[in-house]
Amino acid sequence: LKQARLAVSGHSQLTTPSSLMASATERYLSEALGTYLLVFTVGCNVLSGSGAFAALSIASVLMVSIYALGGVSGAHLNPAVSFAFLLKNPENAVEMGIYAAVQIGAGILAAFSYFGLFGRTFNLAPGAGFNIYQACAVELIYTFLLVFVVLNTAGTKGYGKAGEEAKSGNQFYGLAIGFTIVAGGYAGGWISGGAFNPAVAIAIDLVSFQKGFGWCIAYVLAELAGGAAAYGAFMVVRPEETKDAEGPTVSGEKPTTVSILFAEALGTFFLVLTVGLNVLQGPTNIAAVLSIASALMVMIYALGDVSGGHFNPAVTVALVVRGAVKDYGLAGCYAGAQVLGGLIAGLTYWGISGGRAFGIGPAPGFGWASVAVAELVFTFVLCFVVLSVASLKKVELTNMFGFAIGFCVVVGGYAIGGISGGALNPAVAIGLDAANVLAGGVFWKSLMYTVVELAAGVIAAFAFMGTRSAEMEKEAPKGEYGAV
Repeated sequence: LKQARLAVSGHSQLTTPSSLMASATERYLSEALGTYLLVFTVGCNVLSGSGAFAALSIASVLMVSIYALGGVSGAHLNPAVSFAFLLKNPENAVEMGIYAAVQIGAGILAAFSYFGLFGRTFNLAPGAGFNIYQACAVELIYTFLLVFVVLNTAGTKGYGKAGEEAKSGNQFYGLAIGFTIVAGGYAGGWISGGAFNPAVAIAIDLVSFQKGFGWCIAYVLAELAGGAAAYGAFMVVRPEETKDAEGPTVSGEKPTTVSILFAEALGTFFLVLTVGLNVLQGPTNIAAVLSIASALMVMIYALGDVSGGHFNPAVTVALVVRGAVKDYGLAGCYAGAQVLGGLIAGLTYWGISGGRAFGIGPAPGFGWASVAVAELVFTFVLCFVVLSVASLKKVELTNMFGFAIGFCVVVGGYAIGGISGGALNPAVAIGLDAANVLAGGVFWKSLMYTVVELAAGVIAAFAFMGTRSAEMEKEAPKGEYGAV
């Protein structure tokens, strides 16, 4: 039974008493039902013109389906996820192959269902003005994000392990996985359509064959490549996962320096990339801030126990001043990895978008004093919340810490986006400024942002010490999120 459980536990080893006894029929029906609901929701949103809320609706059906069905089949609902678990456990090839077939079949049935409901279809194709290479780049990158978050929040032996057996009591796995669609759907949907799932791509393309068929082949290859790359990155940040599943627990093992710095660079990369692709769409993209906040939240959930999930030099500075990070050399490496991730992200969205970029600085009607106040206050909010929910001796928010931190971006992004752009992060400011240089701009404004944001981190640390004096009486916490 245990071996069978390990074979099918997609959100993984996602086990509850019910999943231990799930039969093959129950597992396959679970995968079919969840994938059907996902594809049908995609079709209904597109054809009904739900607009700004489409990606949120699709993310939500994925999230609730994972919570409802994870205890039965693991709720992969995506051949790219099953492919990653095949790479993780090659002995499960037959089971994962059946999963993928069931998912694709259910997706096709769902596509014909929304065709029957609406009497029309929509085609799978790159967005207007983009080619298949740009679309596939988006599909690969954000399928990578989805699968990577699955593996890290629900596919590990320790922290990410979901359900009753997890020592951490992880109940956030469904939220984290679902909201990767909010991050990627709004950021990349205008370029590729935002499938991030071979079952979705095949179903949409097949039911609209009268409008042309074939794009799904390239999409599926890109998505499977994203799944494979996600598994590779997972092994970099969690090399202990190569140990036998029957071996000792790994939840207490310290990550390597390579794992830590790679995690910081990767998390910052996805944050800055999501900022860039959202902002390039202009003010009509009213969900941009929610998408950016979601990218931060899901990567905190995925990598919080590896590196602390700072993804922001101002946060690292705040943790140093607060006393949670005592290795100043490592803190400097953190900041370097974060800036590097931001720079690579800037280059990436510049390339994917066909050479587009944008500058940072005061919005029309505002000056640098306004920018300084805006960035100072809301970077303070972000850093103070990180310190208050994730650097305590005994973490009080065991499941909602990522939500609290991520939604600081919602607070600041909507509040001051029309003043300073709401960077709240030197790595974001530097990444955006560098990308703008490639488009003919000049690099210097990010340095002004950086000074203010780092100062906000210092002020947040003193505010934390003033409101949590008991936290400063003994040694700073070790082994929790945010404390290197």
